[in-house]
Amino acid sequence: MLVLASGHLRAQESGEMPPPAVSVLEIKAHPVPVMSELPGRIAATRISEVRARVSGILQERVFEQGSLVHQGDVLYRIDPKLFQVRVASAKAALQKAKAIQANAKQQLERQRSLRERNVSTAVDYDTAAVNLAQADADVAAQEAALDEAQINLDYTEVRAPITGIIGGALVTEGTLVTAEGASNLALIQQIDPVYADFTQSAQDLLALKRAVSEGKLQSPAPGQASVELVFDGGTSYAKPGKLLFSNANVDPGTGQVTLRAEFPNPDGDLLPGMYVRVRIEQAVQKSGITIPQRAVTRNAEGNPQVFVLAADQTAQVRNLVLGASLGAEWIVLSGLKSGETIIVDGVQKVTPGGKVVSEPWTPQSAEPNTSDQAAK
Repeated sequence: MLVLASGHLRAQESGEMPPPAVSVLEIKAHPVPVMSELPGRIAATRISEVRARVSGILQERVFEQGSLVHQGDVLYRIDPKLFQVRVASAKAALQKAKAIQANAKQQLERQRSLRERNVSTAVDYDTAAVNLAQADADVAAQEAALDEAQINLDYTEVRAPITGIIGGALVTEGTLVTAEGASNLALIQQIDPVYADFTQSAQDLLALKRAVSEGKLQSPAPGQASVELVFDGGTSYAKPGKLLFSNANVDPGTGQVTLRAEFPNPDGDLLPGMYVRVRIEQAVQKSGITIPQRAVTRNAEGNPQVFVLAADQTAQVRNLVLGASLGAEWIVLSGLKSGETIIVDGVQKVTPGGKVVSEPWTPQSAEPNTSDQAAK
């Protein structure tokens, strides 16, 4: 400190500016994820068309359009009067069949008793047994008919087949709906979770796989590849997703491969059809280099540069080739190597080849250089 102070005094006495104070960071290679940012759209995980299962006049709409409905909730009511009559008729027919069945049982018991006393013939006994079997069959048929009538009566209450957001009502009260009709009454979409379907060039995907097979990159462990959503404004969706699959087919028209990820959506922020960008970790570079975005400057042509601290405490300009951003850092493709020291803070006061006074940089108040990120 005494040497620096005396040097500072000598600089003041000679009229020279003292060397600027800067914060520096020693570059160390470390595993860096290879991220790809790909275009995609949000899709519902389940889509269900609400249809009538019996024919009749629509009597009432129960749900609120655009609301969340749960599986089994009543959405519409169809006029039930005709189906109530059919249930009552089926019950009466079942009672009649059971009465005939009871009489047939009595006749068979009587014939069995008479036959044991050799009063009745075998033909009479066999006829009574056949009559009982026919009565049993009639009862079973009438029970099935009652079940069918009851099911159709229950179908007059049109219920939600899945849990999700229901759209607008496609029919109004008083409309005749039919079970055989092609039109649906409403549409329900399950949006928690949601799918993000995105595409990537088949050539890019093949190049990544080739780099992994050659040992240049490592493949992330199964289920550990990070997937995140980025909106148009550059903000990221707070909840991470998981990769579900990569399509085995290549679109012959575009040369793209479709991939799908799943994201939780408890607040309903992600809506089907929404355009997003999906940032996915597809590989890991074993010895990658990243630097804080605030350390990067641009020359007149807009090319990225950084100041490297030389052994004689001078700042040397170094041109870089940058990759994707990784949080508040840039991935460096070329221009730096592990062990070199760069100037992070105070670059505005540095002149190429000029002396500096350095101290270690700490990222306590580090923030991404958003203007530089936009320039890239």
